[in-house]
Order: sequence, then structure tokens, then C-alpha cells
Amino acid sequence: MGANEKSHWESIYQTKQPHEVSWTQEIPSLSLRLIEALNLQKDAEIIDVGGGDSKLVDFLLDYGYTNISVLDISEFAINRAKSRLGERAKKVTWIVSDVLEFQPQTTYQLWHDRAAFHFQTEASQIESYLKLVEKSTDGYLVIGTFSDQGPKRCSGLDIQQYNEEQLISTFSKGPFTNLLFQREDHITPSDAVQNFLFGVFKKD
Repeated sequence: MGANEKSHWESIYQTKQPHEVSWTQEIPSLSLRLIEALNLQKDAEIIDVGGGDSKLVDFLLDYGYTNISVLDISEFAINRAKSRLGERAKKVTWIVSDVLEFQPQTTYQLWHDRAAFHFQTEASQIESYLKLVEKSTDGYLVIGTFSDQGPKRCSGLDIQQYNEEQLISTFSKGPFTNLLFQREDHITPSDAVQNFLFGVFKKD
């Protein structure tokens, strides 16, 4: 992604409220269940990639996690999340960056990505993403993408669909072993149905 993509997402977040975008979840139940099942220490380094103004960070704080980072290409989205959290926003590390330009200063025990990875549609983008995850993660990945039964586009942009075999093939190029998959029908605020595929991977 680049300047055009950043402008694209800034425009969306500036012109639409959470109930007007398809990815909004009041309670990110599946992500939370998958994360809790990993039994991480409460001080584990966790990053939510493409987190925007997602409420996952709210619940992670509620659950007692103390080292949470949220990365998004849209500064407006992150500022909206900060405003929602108020004083609690100071407990979170906020990172405004295109994920492919991100240069981590720490190693994460959990890399969570719901609906950001599938915007990497070119082989070079996917390779760069995988190298970044391999370099910056020493623990687990929770990756949520549109499945082969899900949409082919999102917010006016093409995406890369995945089934279970394709996601395993992609991440097995690095030192990651699949632990489980789960599909989920996400009901958008406009009552459309989007099928997601979540994969949990462990770094070998």
C-alpha cells in the first residue's frame, strides 16, 4: 500500500461512522475466544494489525492484558479509538503505519489480524507480510481473512480470499504451524453476511 491507499482509508474513516462500515463488531467474540485459548501471560506483547477503531482493544484491556499495540494505516481511525477509550488509551501503544512499512521495535507473543492481511493481493506484498511476521513474532498468529465463500472486494478494494489449505500453504512458507481453523459468518451492520476464515498458527 502507499499514499493512495492511506488517503482511501482516511476518507472512509472520516466520512463513515462505525455502524456504516461492514467490518464493525460490537463484540469481537471469536477473536477473544481464540486469544484466551492461548493462555498468554497478561503482560504478553500483543499487536492488533489493522485494528483501526476496532473494539478488540477495549476487551483486551478489560481482560487484564497490559502490553497491547494497535496498528492502522488510518490516523483518523486510531484517534477515534483513543477518544472512545479516554484515559485508558494511555495504556495502549498506537502505531500509524502501513503494515508493510512497519518496523517493529519489539517482539510480539501474539500477532492478531482480522481483515487486514487479505488486502495483500500481490505475491510481493504477501511475501513482505510473511517476512515481517516471521521477524517480529515469537509466539502465535491469529489471522482472520475473507474465506473462499466470502466477498471478493471490500470498501472498493480487491482482496485475496483463502480456504484452509491455501492459508496453511501461505504461512507454512515461514516457521509457522497451524493449530486450528474456524469459520465465522459475520453479519454486517447492513445485515449482509460475510464468511471469514480464522487461522491460529504457532511459530516453530
